[in-house]
Amino acid sequence: MTDNEILVTDADWTQDREGLIAVRTRVFVEEQGVPPELELDEFDAVSRHAKAVTGDGSIVGTGRLLPDAHVGRMCVLPEYRGRGIGSRLLQHFIELARREGLTHLHLNAQISALDFYRRHGFHEVSDIFLEAGIEHQAMTLSLLDEA
Repeated sequence: MTDNEILVTDADWTQDREGLIAVRTRVFVEEQGVPPELELDEFDAVSRHAKAVTGDGSIVGTGRLLPDAHVGRMCVLPEYRGRGIGSRLLQHFIELARREGLTHLHLNAQISALDFYRRHGFHEVSDIFLEAGIEHQAMTLSLLDEA
């Protein structure tokens, strides 16, 4: 794998925690202004995490799948956006959910990301609401109709 190639794979919260937190802090706290005390929570330890890794081992994207089938904390560092990494992370969770026998995935999408999630088959199931001071809508994806 070269530095230009990005591998999306499972992450281990205990082993990869520092790198995952660094990406989330840069995107959510520094870029989007989410209060630091809201970024980490008790769900990190019980969630399945994914990471996007460069050839030199740097983590440039991440996300998590909570036990209740919610995808969250999906983010990619600004300089790596536009390369399909977010789509690959989301597809990783969709495939994981199918393997786990889940029938639906859920997420709270930032309004600016609605079209991204729509392209992956998610649809809105709520009105707009504020989460960490940012407008979101709840979305869901049925896994029942797909092979």
